[in-house]
Parts: sequence; structure tokens; C-alpha cells
Amino acid sequence: MKANAKDMNAGKRKKLSDGLLDRLLLTKERIKSMASDVRKVAELKDYIGELMESRELQNGLFLKRVRVPIGVVAMIYEARPNVTVDAATLCLKSGNAVILKGGSDALHSNRALVKIIQDVLKETGFLKPSLRLQDAVQLIDSTDRRVTEELLHLTDFIDVIIPRGGKNLIDFVRENSTVPVIETGASVVHTYIHEDADIAKAVKIILNAKLRRVSICNTLDSLLVHKNIARDLFEAFVKALPKNSYGADHLEIRADNGSFNILRRISQPKDFELRIKKASTADFSCEFLDYILAIKLVGNLDGALEHIARHSLKHSEAIITENPQVAQRFLKTVDAACVYWNASTQFSDGGQFGLGAEIGISTQKLHARGPFALEGLTSYKWVIEGNGQVRIP
Repeated sequence: MKANAKDMNAGKRKKLSDGLLDRLLLTKERIKSMASDVRKVAELKDYIGELMESRELQNGLFLKRVRVPIGVVAMIYEARPNVTVDAATLCLKSGNAVILKGGSDALHSNRALVKIIQDVLKETGFLKPSLRLQDAVQLIDSTDRRVTEELLHLTDFIDVIIPRGGKNLIDFVRENSTVPVIETGASVVHTYIHEDADIAKAVKIILNAKLRRVSICNTLDSLLVHKNIARDLFEAFVKALPKNSYGADHLEIRADNGSFNILRRISQPKDFELRIKKASTADFSCEFLDYILAIKLVGNLDGALEHIARHSLKHSEAIITENPQVAQRFLKTVDAACVYWNASTQFSDGGQFGLGAEIGISTQKLHARGPFALEGLTSYKWVIEGNGQVRIP
């Protein structure tokens, strides 16, 4: 916590946003939660050595497909100290070594956390005489961008690189790395309110999806509202804002013309003023990680689907509707790692999915997708047992 205080003070001097400071902050409760996640991962199934399938061929060869570690994993991530612990824990549990390259804003926190991890591993002992267990977790604490660029080309030493953070970080790693990449983190999260939605249910979900914690990647960014339900929904939403416990007084609405004209005519609750401004085009392609919500009216389900297809980064998308047919069309059509019906997108999380901690939310389609943890950090190999068989031309 002393190390984290240094990072927090530096972040405030740099005038980081409230959302970014929240991502950086370590409290006693968050540290206890991190420790709890480590224990949960320790109790999970060990996948390494698992027999995935086996069969005997007509020629007598016996084939087995066996789960193995990936090898050396490099994590490049922004200023979230909990990722340091999650990545180290999951990589160790899945038999991998890990090289950590955290954001400079969390430098002191990451140094302290990795020292704790390495000290505990040192007490545990050796993997073999020439390899100390604490060497399986490494931290690159240089803030020189050239060091990161060099890391992206260490194909002889690193098996996979996992960037976790905003779109700019992920794009930089994907475009410059010669090491295979698994993309995680970047998102523009939508929730669409269909015309038949239960308004009370919708308001409850919106408040949670947007405000429970604004600095995480599954937070609602853009609210799409069917024009026929807009006035009733907005009135209930504005009325509910002061009563929630998530810090709604910080919220800023960026609304398209249609929703702006409705919102500005709604009477504000006593002693509460909703901040509303007109949205720019860029607002609907933005992962805010802050107390900002973009709102847009759509004429029908097709309008919502078209908007999501254009702006989504394939992370988490939700629909609120009482019509099962409409819901199923949304769930089948939307191309995202996690799709929701009548639920908050804040559930996109490895712990919530019963995976223990997570290495990230994969937004690509190969190898792993959505929250991935131990199983996603493994590969497999074929083991073939014979008795002198040779292949005949």
C-alpha cells in the first residue's frame, strides 16, 4: 500500500482521470480480494498432463492428445496492479513462466507485488538445480518504449504475448509483434433497450453496467434505446440516479440529438443535476473507462444491430427485452465474446464465470475467446506409441 500510494500521488500530479486512478488504486479490501483469487486459483483443477483423448489406429499405433503448458508468456498491460498477481498466479498454476511488463503509472506497485511473489517462490525451492522457481516470474520495470519494442521480437524466448489494456496498446502490440499475440481487454460495450423492455429491470441493469465500477473493460459505454420507449426509460433513469450507491453524481451523458432533446425536458430530481451534452461522432467509438455514457436512439432492432456491428470491439454486448424471439436474434447475430440477455455486462469476468482469476477477456476467435484463464494458457501435444510400425508408401 505504501508503494501504491507513490503511484497514486504521481497519477494525481499527472491529472489522470478518476477512472484511471480507480484502476490504479489498491485498498485493503482489494488486496484481500487479490489474495482470495490466488487461493481460488490454487484450488482449481490442474490441467497439465490431462489426457484429452486417446485412440488406437488399425495399424496398432496408440495416439494420445495430452495438455501441456504454452511455455513462456509475456504480459504487456496498463496500470492495473491486480493484473500482476492474476497473470503470475495463472501462469504458474498452468506450468508457464511469465514476463510482466506493466504500465509505468503502476511501477512502484508492480515492483512491490513481484518482490512478494518472488520471495514466496524462493521459499518454495527449485524446479531443478539450474532453475530457481522465482525466476519463473519476471518483471520488466523499464519505462523505455524501446524495451517493449524489443520484447515483441524475442521469438526465440517467448511463446505468446498477451496485451491487456486499451485499443491503442493492443493495436501497437498486434501491429509490431513477431511473437504470436492473443488480444484482450479493449472494448466499446453496448446495451440495447428494446421497445418492450421492463423499464424497472432496464434501469437497474443500466446503473450497474455503467456505474458499479467505471474503470474495467466490461463497463457499459454506449446505451442504445428504441425510440418508442425512450421517454419513459429516461424519466425512470433520471429519477433513479440519486438513489443508487455507485456515484451517479459524477456521471456525464453524451447524447445524440434525439435523446438530448428528450433528456433536457425531463425534470431533475431535487438536489441533483444531471450533466448532459451533445455527443460527437467519436463518442460512439470510445471506451471511456470513466463516468461517461453515450446514448443513441434507434428505430428498431436492426438499427441497434447495425450500430453494434459498426462500433463494437467484440467484447461484451447486451439486450434488454421481454421478447424471447428478439433476444435470440440478438444473441445469434451479435459477434462478440460475451452476449447478454437481461443482465449487466459487468459479469464478463473470469471469477464470475467460475474460472478463478483471468488472464484477460479475449476478443479474438482463435485459441481462446471471452474470459480465459488456466485452460486458455495451455496447449497440447500428440503422443504416439508404437511397436515398430513404419509407414508404407
